[in-house]
Amino acid sequence: MSDLNERLDKVRELLKDPDFLESRGLSNEVNIRIFCYHPQDEMIIQHFVRQIMTDQTLPCHLLERNLYKIFLKACEEKRILDKIPAMEEKKGKGQLALQLEKGIPVQSYVNLICGDSLETDDVLLLTGVGDVFPFMRIHKLLEALQPKVGNVPILVMYPGDFDGRHVKLFEILPANPYYRAFNVV
Repeated sequence: MSDLNERLDKVRELLKDPDFLESRGLSNEVNIRIFCYHPQDEMIIQHFVRQIMTDQTLPCHLLERNLYKIFLKACEEKRILDKIPAMEEKKGKGQLALQLEKGIPVQSYVNLICGDSLETDDVLLLTGVGDVFPFMRIHKLLEALQPKVGNVPILVMYPGDFDGRHVKLFEILPANPYYRAFNVV
């Protein structure tokens, strides 16, 4: 666990780094950083997120967007949240996942994430990536977010692997291509 704590300390340092906060030194790339961790460390990550969300020493304004909570809000807005268990029982998990992915497209997530206008000192912190699977995939969301967030840095807490070219959720699912982000550590 000390290795994970050291890595999380580097995340805290990143959130204080003027180059990260001002999107400098990226060769015209978008400022998306992915912090990968083992899925079994989820509770440690959640504790860390709660800590940094209340850290008054950070020179930025963190906006946490839990993707699972956003998914639930989108379901509520479409008035289908209470119908999901019956849909799953009637059509099965696979069909339910397809219906929900089609009924709540990535753009719905983008609209809910960016609903409040983003300011220059904001950092968008995306959590709940594993919880929202299979209804939304992070590589699709990041592609859709890029044109909307401008120079606002994005930090993704990701329960899986990212090799600089592919994201692999839970370290076991098939890899999906995504190359416009950087590993934190």
